[in-house]
Amino acid sequence: MLEILKKLALMNATREVLKISSKELAEKINQSLQTAARRLKDLEDAGLVERTLYKDGQYVVITEKGKNRLYKEYLDYKKIFEGEEAVIIKGRVFGGVGEGRYYVSLEGYKKQFEEKLGFEPYPGTLNLKIPKEQAYFRRMLDQEEGIKIEGFSTADRTFGEVKVFRCRIDGVDGAVVLPQRTHYPADVLEVIAPVRLRDELGLNDEDIVEVEVIL
Repeated sequence: MLEILKKLALMNATREVLKISSKELAEKINQSLQTAARRLKDLEDAGLVERTLYKDGQYVVITEKGKNRLYKEYLDYKKIFEGEEAVIIKGRVFGGVGEGRYYVSLEGYKKQFEEKLGFEPYPGTLNLKIPKEQAYFRRMLDQEEGIKIEGFSTADRTFGEVKVFRCRIDGVDGAVVLPQRTHYPADVLEVIAPVRLRDELGLNDEDIVEVEVIL
């Protein structure tokens, strides 16, 4: 299925609705008409494409799930041939509610950050709002393995698992933190570092920054 998904993407089906017959697709993938039709149906059933049938043909567009699947494949090949892979995510600085400071300061998390990232994080996070055009990269992080920070329990409550990715902002090393449970929506990125990033980089609310996330 992935090969056909790639063919459709090369025909611009990630950006616009593509009109294509099963016969045309069969010729492009060098398969029978029946096989091409079946593969398209498989892609639709898997949620990788949306397909609408009309008397004069069919219209196909690759879904967000399909785009994610292609991008994951792309990253795998990048890692094979080029080693370390990174993505650049832009975000707008905004003020948080202090939740990051609380969680980063917990000994159960703090100790693991030091062991697995090699630095003691400043007690707080830099919060970034991700624009719609960058949301795909934020969602892509959910699919990556990252560095696992184990959850733990205290006498009062249980704290969930956290996934982190090493990152750089203007030459400062840090880490993107993806809590398993958070009140923030999916278009928010939280970054920790050994320094207070607002002070180190002279950042204010509404400033735009680029985060180089190491996958």
